[in-house]
Amino acid sequence: MPRKKKSIEPNKINLRESFASLKFVPRFFKEIRKVNPLLFHSNVICRVINASLPVLILYVGKLIIDEVVVQIAAEEKNLDHLWILVAAEFGLAILSDLISRGISLSDALLGDQYSIDTSVRIIKKTSELNLDQLEDSEFYDKLERARQQTTGRVALMSNIFTQGEDVVVILSLLGGVVAYEPCLIILLLVSIIPTIINEIKFSGTSYSLARSWTQERRELDYLRYAGASDVTAKEVKLFGLSGYLAQRFKSLSDKYYTQSRKLARQRAGWGSFFNIIGTSAYYGAYIYIIFRTVAGVFSIGTLVFLSGAFNRLRSKLQGFFTRFTAITESALYLQDYFEFIDLSFAENASAECLPLPDKVSSGFEFKNVGFKYPKSEKWVVRNINFKLKAGEKLAFVGENGAGKTTLIKLLLRFYEPTEGEILLDGIPVKQYKPSEYQQYFGVIFQDFVKFELTLRENIAMGEIEEIKNQKRIDSAAQKSLAQEVVSELPLGYNQQLGKRFKNGKDLSGGQWQKIAIARAYMKDAEVLILDEPTSALDARAETEAFQRFIQLTEGKTAVIISHRFSTVRIADRIMVLKDGAVLEIGTHEELMQNDKLYAELFNLQAAGYK
Repeated sequence: MPRKKKSIEPNKINLRESFASLKFVPRFFKEIRKVNPLLFHSNVICRVINASLPVLILYVGKLIIDEVVVQIAAEEKNLDHLWILVAAEFGLAILSDLISRGISLSDALLGDQYSIDTSVRIIKKTSELNLDQLEDSEFYDKLERARQQTTGRVALMSNIFTQGEDVVVILSLLGGVVAYEPCLIILLLVSIIPTIINEIKFSGTSYSLARSWTQERRELDYLRYAGASDVTAKEVKLFGLSGYLAQRFKSLSDKYYTQSRKLARQRAGWGSFFNIIGTSAYYGAYIYIIFRTVAGVFSIGTLVFLSGAFNRLRSKLQGFFTRFTAITESALYLQDYFEFIDLSFAENASAECLPLPDKVSSGFEFKNVGFKYPKSEKWVVRNINFKLKAGEKLAFVGENGAGKTTLIKLLLRFYEPTEGEILLDGIPVKQYKPSEYQQYFGVIFQDFVKFELTLRENIAMGEIEEIKNQKRIDSAAQKSLAQEVVSELPLGYNQQLGKRFKNGKDLSGGQWQKIAIARAYMKDAEVLILDEPTSALDARAETEAFQRFIQLTEGKTAVIISHRFSTVRIADRIMVLKDGAVLEIGTHEELMQNDKLYAELFNLQAAGYK
């Protein structure tokens, strides 16, 4: 498929957008404080104390030098006061180091806890998404940006804390400089203005590049997975795809590298230019202080204090503005995160939802149901009308692309109909809360997930709250024939499955399918849906599985999708779909007499066994 040519330059984020993102910072800190209030407040207190130490250490240093000069000139030496000052500076230095280490420790612990908390929230929020949202590439980009920078949010926390700490340091150092020589403030401003200009010039550029390449970075992750995964290894080796995948990865990576390099060079070049201007201003101030000291206006200690204070002020102010740019860029990622967390969905927007009936009484009905994907004009299914009676086994039949699985997803409310409605016992299902409504169903999809967890967890996924209910797990395994798989594994239910982790055991397709079917039995749902449930089983196992299914679901409602007519014919009724519409519906015998598509497909398949 031809790809749309990528724009060379990313869309630049302007200053207004960068500053607007800062509105999320108070909420950000509110969340961090909730994670661990004691650690949060301890961190703040330590930073306030630590911020007052630099000017104290500089001032004590000034007093030490002045005292040394006095003692050099004195005929009778008395070093008691000097040693007290040295001891005070030593104590302040030790205190500063201990507090700094405490701050680093609390930053790391708070960051880790908040990272865990945000990851959990994203996972839970994702579960609220509709399937069509997850299948929309633009919406998925939003999810991807929300997931990004989990560690970056930790750095943002530390940067903002440090920014607040540096404000106190800057104010205290400014007070010291103003007390001795107010005119130095003019040179100080000259020395930091180039840094401010540089940061404004490149504000938001890194985020702009990352945002514009969200989809491509997802593609790079996929190419990395496709080229180096046990899941794809057979095809990659068989068809010699490693060179192609590696080249495609390199080609896309090089494009990103080219843009990133261009940005990095610009920042480095302009940064060097502006730094020369700032450094020149600093040394101008330094020369001025030296002249004033030589003239006898300042003492040697004052010289050391002012030069040290001015140097630190310049460094702190440069760091302040540089860090401010980093904060605004990180806050843009924070904005992505909060906008995702704040998304409201149809379920949440419902003012009132009806309580679900305890039991399905009459069944489900599709009335003039049609569905097409957002931004698409093509109808996947349309004018669908049928009833699924309570306790009935209904089979869906049709060629690939006829709309069978789409109807299942509509019934499960993974999608909402574009037109028409679905009723449960005569009431539109949209009047029920989706998450509660979906608890009616036990489903096994053809593309079921092979969770690389223990066998026990894989079965319990059908009703995870019952993971410790061994009787229920045993019953589900026995019903699905998965008990045979359990008996063959060294650790039984505690066996790690898959090859991703140590001591993991991979299973055959048929074994995995038995475990997946066990999940459906584990739930003991009102309605069972089996989408090609036995495609990986051999003929004998398939026949046994369906015979057991019919026996075990006596009185329950079920929908079956299968291409094997030997299994379909056991259903109470069969609905035949073609091109997204219902072509015919009835029992096996009725459809054979109709002599339409069902009879044609049945005879074609039966001929293959003769």
